[in-house]
Amino acid sequence: MIDLKQLRENPQLFKDGCAKKRARVDIDRLLALDEQRRSLVTQVEASRAEQNKIAKDSGPQIGKLAGQLKKASGAEAAALQQEIDKLKERPAVLKVTIAQTEALIAQLEPEFESLVLQVPLPPDDNVPVGKGSEDNQQVKTWHPSWFDPAKSFEQNKGFAPRNHIDLVRHLKLADFERGVKMAGTRSYVLTGDGMRLHQAVLRYAFDYMVDKQGFTPVSVPVLVREECMIGTGFFPDGREQAYHIPESQRQAADVAPGETSKGYDLFLTGTGEVGLMGLHQGEILDETKLPLKYVTVSTCFRREAGAAGKDTAGLYRIHQFDKVEQVIICRNDAALSRELHKQMISYVEAILQSLEIPYRLLQCCTGDLGFKNADMVDIESWMPGRGEIVNGSTTGAYGETHSASRLHDFQCRRLNMRYRRGTEGETTFCHSLNNTVLASPRFLIPVLELYQNEDSSVTIPTALRPYMGNKDRISAP
Repeated sequence: MIDLKQLRENPQLFKDGCAKKRARVDIDRLLALDEQRRSLVTQVEASRAEQNKIAKDSGPQIGKLAGQLKKASGAEAAALQQEIDKLKERPAVLKVTIAQTEALIAQLEPEFESLVLQVPLPPDDNVPVGKGSEDNQQVKTWHPSWFDPAKSFEQNKGFAPRNHIDLVRHLKLADFERGVKMAGTRSYVLTGDGMRLHQAVLRYAFDYMVDKQGFTPVSVPVLVREECMIGTGFFPDGREQAYHIPESQRQAADVAPGETSKGYDLFLTGTGEVGLMGLHQGEILDETKLPLKYVTVSTCFRREAGAAGKDTAGLYRIHQFDKVEQVIICRNDAALSRELHKQMISYVEAILQSLEIPYRLLQCCTGDLGFKNADMVDIESWMPGRGEIVNGSTTGAYGETHSASRLHDFQCRRLNMRYRRGTEGETTFCHSLNNTVLASPRFLIPVLELYQNEDSSVTIPTALRPYMGNKDRISAP
């Protein structure tokens, strides 16, 4: 969530941010609603203050007058009663005024809340302006000595490649047909060494983050309440990508007549980031314990709405996958966030280099940055089976396998996650960062395609062999 104080002081920053991120939000309308809301809240507070003052002052006066009334008669009694009624009347009028003003606030709240949740975090100044992924800027490449992406696969290895779909079928690493039969398009079943390799890459990445980088391992729910999706910034902008379980409707059907259902809807998460960030929702953290560094491995679900016709075959764009995710929650310090962002990217680079997977870093432009990010760097791995088909063989291309984001205090504001400066200092919203450590089975694509041999067997990268029973090769059964 944006800082409303900053919005009031510098609305142009947020108007420009919306334009750069191609988001349509009526900032002027939001400011008008905010002004009305604040004015009404001020009126309520003033009325309550007057109500309290009258209650404090009028009590003794009414008591005194009531005592006099007992002894009075005639015109004097009537005058005393009128004075008592007048003292009692003002609080009643104030009570009605407060109720009416609060009703006006309640009328404004839905539109106000809807608009404020739609305002994206403005991109940082270092982020290049662009319309979409085509305007992202390559900032670094790396490749092992035995494979240069600038050359064709055949030039590198001496034979024409097979894509991962052919390799998977030949080596019986997955069963797409049965997966589709059970769960529909973009579904699969990993089998045999396909499942073992999937678990191997996940465990290798997870162990690296825990054992080598000291991240705290955490399990997270993959089924969460709506407020967790809103708090982490995945709603409202990404609602169409999430699988929705209308649990409240089911529970409502079971409620007896006259009773109210207390059920709530649930959503399947598309990343472990949701659960990791939701851990400390509504908490005030100990500054001395920051930064918190968490890693999880979780099953993720994405509807892939809007991806019709894109990568419908194979393991690249699927509805269900597993991902090792890293999250850092740190002090509200932009320079520190930038440094931690670089560190998170370096962890992924170390994993890719240890597996000898060619990759590149892309600085995402404003149009591809996403709703909640101040900055984002994508990491793409080389996949020989992607790209254009030339003379019956694919040219190869980079494909996204990781994404590292800085969010400043955007998520933490929505989650109300703060820390106290010192032992008795004021509370401040934390900063958060996240990055994919490794997502599979997509990551199996570069492993299988790069490490394939001329006989269509696949050499297992040395670093993964301990997780594969020390096998060095996957061959057709």
